Amino acid sequence: MDNANGHAGLLRIPKLLRALVRADEVWLAVLAAVVGICAGCGVALINEASFLMHQNLFQLGPGMELSETPRLDPLRAIAVPVLGGLFFGITLWVLARFRPKPLVDPIEANALYGGRMSLTDSIIVAAQTAWSNGVGASVGMEAGYAQLGSGVASWLGRNFRLRRNDLRTLVGCGAAAAIAGAFNAPLCGAFYGVELVIGIYSVTTLPFVVIASLLGTLTVQILGFGAPPLNVVLPETVPHDAYGIILIEGIACGIAGIVIMRGVTLIEAGFRRSGIPVWLRPLLGGAVVGLLGCVTPQAMSSGHSALHTYIDVRFPFLVAMGLFLAKSVASAFSIGAGFRGGLFFASLFLGAMFGKVFAGIVSIMPFVTPMPVGLYAVVGMSGMAAAIIGGPMTMTFLALESTQNFAVTMAVLAAAIAATITVRRLFGYSFATWRFHLRGEQIRSAVDVGWIHALTVGRMMRAVPVTAKPETSLEVFRQEVPLGAVQRVVVVDSDRQYVGIAYPAEAAIVTGEHRSVRDIMHHQDHFLLPGMTVKEALGMFESAEADALPVLDGPDTRQVLGLLTEQYALRRYNEELDRRRREVSGE
Repeated sequence: MDNANGHAGLLRIPKLLRALVRADEVWLAVLAAVVGICAGCGVALINEASFLMHQNLFQLGPGMELSETPRLDPLRAIAVPVLGGLFFGITLWVLARFRPKPLVDPIEANALYGGRMSLTDSIIVAAQTAWSNGVGASVGMEAGYAQLGSGVASWLGRNFRLRRNDLRTLVGCGAAAAIAGAFNAPLCGAFYGVELVIGIYSVTTLPFVVIASLLGTLTVQILGFGAPPLNVVLPETVPHDAYGIILIEGIACGIAGIVIMRGVTLIEAGFRRSGIPVWLRPLLGGAVVGLLGCVTPQAMSSGHSALHTYIDVRFPFLVAMGLFLAKSVASAFSIGAGFRGGLFFASLFLGAMFGKVFAGIVSIMPFVTPMPVGLYAVVGMSGMAAAIIGGPMTMTFLALESTQNFAVTMAVLAAAIAATITVRRLFGYSFATWRFHLRGEQIRSAVDVGWIHALTVGRMMRAVPVTAKPETSLEVFRQEVPLGAVQRVVVVDSDRQYVGIAYPAEAAIVTGEHRSVRDIMHHQDHFLLPGMTVKEALGMFESAEADALPVLDGPDTRQVLGLLTEQYALRRYNEELDRRRREVSGE
């Protein structure tokens, strides 16, 4: 991350201007508006690049989108994703040699790094996403949108030397503006930024996110890329007795979402275990997508245009099931093979098709009140997206703003919450946080846990005041360490290696000849390491039942670096928690 941790490439913003932005919320709001405009321009740029690639590579009709076209030339349907995947794989191989570190996305940046992201990496992700989508891979473009918007926000925030919490908010503004512009849905974008990128609702952050979201939407509209509303027939009211079946659909969406996320992981793991070179995997993924595209072009690309075209079409049961399975397999192989993108866009189309499948099953049940297929499609769209991406409020507002029908508010929200609870209970992760878990990062949301990683034992430890040798007699020990001088003494051997802790108070009551410090040593196998976080240290204190432990340089060398008490670690932990609470409440 070339810019994530340093100031390389930053502009020379005048000190007065930096001070104004840091001191006055009005100027921070202006900066959020600038971020919104930049994010909107990024969405338009990515959309145009993807559209031109589809038009020229697949020879589509004027104004036709890839996933909505009825049929494709089989040769192009296979050749474009295969050759595009080969080129993409080669660029991945080259990029890995020059930039071996993983590219940090907005959620990870806000969770671990206080909103610090590399603008260069963000541009790379946006370009990779546009290319992947442009050659027909079944991936969503939200990864590129949000990455570019958040990357610009982080870059601007670091130029203005924003505080950690303000920088995290601005990164959320960038993602919110990008998603709002992509869907022409400012409320959806705002809640995307709050729920998924900032990670917590706060009265101090919401106004800035809303400002950016509105400006992002307006910018995309002015540039002529605003998405039209979904043309779907919905009931004027949802009967009360329909909510039971709607909740069941939400639970079913949650289970289906878990299966899809597991499928992506299994395919990704299969590619790794196969020994196939990284640069060759996208070619194979492109071949699978191309073969499915020959059968149904709806399996290709993000599926956004297919959603608008087919959401209100009543498919036969087997056709709807086939489209759902084809899109699921195409998305799983695209992401599992290494194409860059997300599952947000794909989950919307998958959810709509799943809703049609669910409607087909419900239609043969005599005790269920008949409802329009479009309702089940919209409910499925929100439920599936909430299950895979997370953010039930985000998906609820997306459905409402996309359909412009507020009569289905309760139904959509109920299904989204049911799907979210199902995933949390049975799986525990959204798609983004699940991939972090596979990498070994314990991130379940964008809530700022980076301060915990920064609050390490090495930063909190203090020098060891007194040491003793294990063979020292207790009589000599009592003379050298009078009762009340210190509470504990670290015991080291002749090589200065840690062997235990001795308490002067205990030495005062132990009697007998030939007794040494070795006889009153405790915690021989308990110690801390400098890289441990404060939470890990507190866990170690609890398991050892100790009020203080030494800090060693390593479990093998066992050289004593310092001492940390449980009382001080708890105080520092509570101070940081209180600071975060004040930031959230606006105190």
